[in-house]
Amino acid sequence: MTGPVEGVVEQLDMVVVGTGGAAMAAGIHARAQGASVALVERGPVGGTCLNVGCVPSKTLLAASGQREHALHSPFPGVATTAGPVDLGSLVQQKDDLVESMRAGKYLDVADAHGFDIIPGQARFADPQTLLVDGQPLPAAAYVVATGSEPATPDLPGLDGVPWLTSTTAMDLAEVPESLVVLGGGYVGMEQAQLFAGLGARVSLVGRLAPHTEPELAEVLRASFARLGITVVEQHARQVTPEGDGVSVTTVEGQTLSAQRLLVATGRRARTDGLDLTAAGIRIDQRGFVAVDARQQTTNPKVWAAGDVSGAPQHVYVAAQTGRTAALNALGGQNEVDYTGLPAVVFTRPQLASAGLTEADALAAGHDCDCRILHGVDIPRALTNQNTLGALKIVADASTRKVLGVHAALEGAGEVMLAATYAIKAQMTVDDIADIWAPYLTTSEALRITAGLFRTDKPTSCCA
Repeated sequence: MTGPVEGVVEQLDMVVVGTGGAAMAAGIHARAQGASVALVERGPVGGTCLNVGCVPSKTLLAASGQREHALHSPFPGVATTAGPVDLGSLVQQKDDLVESMRAGKYLDVADAHGFDIIPGQARFADPQTLLVDGQPLPAAAYVVATGSEPATPDLPGLDGVPWLTSTTAMDLAEVPESLVVLGGGYVGMEQAQLFAGLGARVSLVGRLAPHTEPELAEVLRASFARLGITVVEQHARQVTPEGDGVSVTTVEGQTLSAQRLLVATGRRARTDGLDLTAAGIRIDQRGFVAVDARQQTTNPKVWAAGDVSGAPQHVYVAAQTGRTAALNALGGQNEVDYTGLPAVVFTRPQLASAGLTEADALAAGHDCDCRILHGVDIPRALTNQNTLGALKIVADASTRKVLGVHAALEGAGEVMLAATYAIKAQMTVDDIADIWAPYLTTSEALRITAGLFRTDKPTSCCA
């Protein structure tokens, strides 16, 4: 890592603001084209995914899952127990992993590819000039890849209580006795299960899994109920301090009380301090940097990638948009192809998808045909003594091509790579039904479900 910008700096081919997945991909692919590159970072290197997102949350979710499995073993012949949690130790283990990955996957990678990471606050002085801590850092092109952060809802009373975000919750020293989570999206669901598994009494306020298939949302409701999580699918109306804790009142008048409150109602672009207005960069109606299909902003010299650009908030999407932005800033004409895009929510069971939902397919003009396979018909689920789950295939009724695959299953995320390949290759349900699938794997559910498009009669194992 270099020091602060000092004196006269020779113009670079590209300067990237940020060091997360989008920024690192931009730097790597620009260097592969022979361009001179530097990244600018005002905080810890690594962006959202490494520091406060994917890596820390999934580490703590894995720990929470271990305890939950011990408490709810489906095998009575194997005695398991689970005592209180030393959250401080888990948080330290999480922090140690983050530090290790920061060195191995970011700093060492930057050195290997030959670009500097400059510490400091980036700010546009005008459409042509980027300053770092007040000093010009000239470049032929700039890429903004500063990510996103938890959004604060406009909720009466919220400013009167010490509420948590998904970021601050993962640094707690002790597990709260009780917790109310606002928001039923992927962050809220993961955080609710994380703390319930660690021993907190958890309530969740908000529509559960609002963007998933309704059949799979039902699976998540059953899973949350099994873990003892109270789900109130209403909007919050008011937050009120209550002794040493907090209460949340819904629009329908229901009140839930807890020791702590965690707000997970959405994320916003992290653009503070950049002065994008000075650069002539437009912000869209959602508050994200407006870009075209090539990731270019309204300033032809500036590109944006990752969460800040309003792209789907997955680190692999950030990386792909970062690559696209960098190549186009160097003269390319690339666009990101989102066909078959996979997504995984690391709940228990996992909630995963690839491609179109049934509603999306109908809206796009497809004559849909869908099939659902429940956990009781999946051999892997039967052997695991855990049949809570389902897999759904959305297909075009006339061409029989697979449009989408959606699952709420243990290991559902592992199915989505095959699903993405199938959608990308325009495979039909018959192609999938006739292809090899290893027995007693979760991925076999994809082949079995495809077979349901041929008959509604039950089938034997592997038949």
